[in-house]
Amino acid sequence: MDLRFTPEETAFRQEVRAFFRSEIPEEIRRKVSEGRSLAREDYVTSQRILNAKGWAVPHWPKEWGGQDWDPIRRYIFMEELMQAAVPLPLQFNCFMVGPVIAAFGNEAQKARFLPRIANLDDWWCQGFSEPGAGSDLASLKTRAVREGDQYIVDGQKTWTTLGQYADWIFCLVRTDPVAKKQAGISFLLIDMKSPGISVRPIITIDGRHEVNEVFFDSVRVPAENLVGEENKGWDYAKFLLANERTGIARIGLTKERVARVKRLARETPAGAGTMWDDADFRARVATIEIELKALEITQMRVVAAQSRRDASKPDPASSILKIKGSELQQAATELLVELAGPLSLPAPVANDVDALGWEAFAAPTYLNTRKVSIYGGSNEIQRNVIAKAILGL
Repeated sequence: MDLRFTPEETAFRQEVRAFFRSEIPEEIRRKVSEGRSLAREDYVTSQRILNAKGWAVPHWPKEWGGQDWDPIRRYIFMEELMQAAVPLPLQFNCFMVGPVIAAFGNEAQKARFLPRIANLDDWWCQGFSEPGAGSDLASLKTRAVREGDQYIVDGQKTWTTLGQYADWIFCLVRTDPVAKKQAGISFLLIDMKSPGISVRPIITIDGRHEVNEVFFDSVRVPAENLVGEENKGWDYAKFLLANERTGIARIGLTKERVARVKRLARETPAGAGTMWDDADFRARVATIEIELKALEITQMRVVAAQSRRDASKPDPASSILKIKGSELQQAATELLVELAGPLSLPAPVANDVDALGWEAFAAPTYLNTRKVSIYGGSNEIQRNVIAKAILGL
């Protein structure tokens, strides 16, 4: 297998690299690079710039804003976006609910939702995890009972990322309580302004309000908001999660962080020299770079094989990318905390947070990155997927 890029692909890389650095506001990219919290407006600004270029959802079908790029160009685009510290187009919109609607929704749903999803006119959040159903997602208990042309939804979702901003939530709900647990689940689109929905913040260990609990108390949802077939939601969830797990590898993001580590290490005093003079520190950086290169080659193999796979069926190799990618993200943030030393703060508190240096955000980023090996299906669950689907155990 030839994993070298063609001259045309190299030229494409230069094009997207130049666009990201010239068109996305530097202040937004600095926030991403330093691990500062992004405001809602930052996400909207960045994504609408990309959408105006036709680049917010290049992996979607062309009729709904996609670019009809092959997997290699999609890979290059995402790698350059992360290395430029450009905010990802909102994950819940562009990589989760959008592809599900495009693949399994009816034409009316596509016309109604997809353009607004791409332009971030509607902010979506994910209603999957529950207090007793996280990694074992199929055990979810939030129920939806059909009454005429509506579903009545009752239950609770948790760890709902950025739900405080959301206009809509896509939910897995139990519509058949007696079927095998995977077989009785449906995929519903729910307006967050519906009576009976309440959102309660969860403040995480890094001091941020990023996740929430969402409660449903007899919420009425039009039956036309059911995606695909009733009780087939588990199939759509697997399709969505495979996309999420591949994206969780975020090789470009770790490359950007490792580059920052190397630059900052040369500027950080240590003894009579700098941190970069410490051979042990350099060896740890080199280990991450070597493992990152191996992961990159693995991802390129997965990307190269995508054109030969059924797009509706997840590639179990995405579990490998998820495991190693999350581990390397965590390793890179650990080095940044070491460089920040006593100037790092577990949760930055100041009258003018913008005036704080990068060091104040190293520990919160490290703490926040602990979750990457848990969400999208914990790494323990991914090892089970590998054992069954790849090793045949």
